[in-house]
Amino acid sequence: MPAPFHLDIMTPERSFFSGDVEGIVVGTPDGEIGILAHHEPMLTPLTIGSIRLNVGGTWKEAFLSEGFLEVGHRRTVIFSQACEWPEEIDIRRAEEDRKLFEEKLRQQTSIREYKTNKIAMARAMARLRVTHTQRYNLK
Repeated sequence: MPAPFHLDIMTPERSFFSGDVEGIVVGTPDGEIGILAHHEPMLTPLTIGSIRLNVGGTWKEAFLSEGFLEVGHRRTVIFSQACEWPEEIDIRRAEEDRKLFEEKLRQQTSIREYKTNKIAMARAMARLRVTHTQRYNLK
């Protein structure tokens, strides 16, 4: 069993998670990375998607918006715009958002609007994927 290390996940609204984990897997612009205890210190941006946490030998998954991961010698910290457990996600709202921003992407009028709508749609899709995985236990 891997050695535990301390993880804090913070959003602007709350402290999402604070505790010991045996590992995490997050998405970065270069792909997914896994972090275990005694990982080299690093700082990296995070992409919209999910975070998987190994807590007490059990893997848990949550929605994770864009942010940053800082791995230090004593603790690992994630600063994210949003982080939600599957049971906290309003599936109907996420599906409505996906449809709305999909349509807005078809009608974009500027590069800025296109990028904003693409990010919003990515968040909705990630929320739906995390709830789908949880509901059908497809890990």
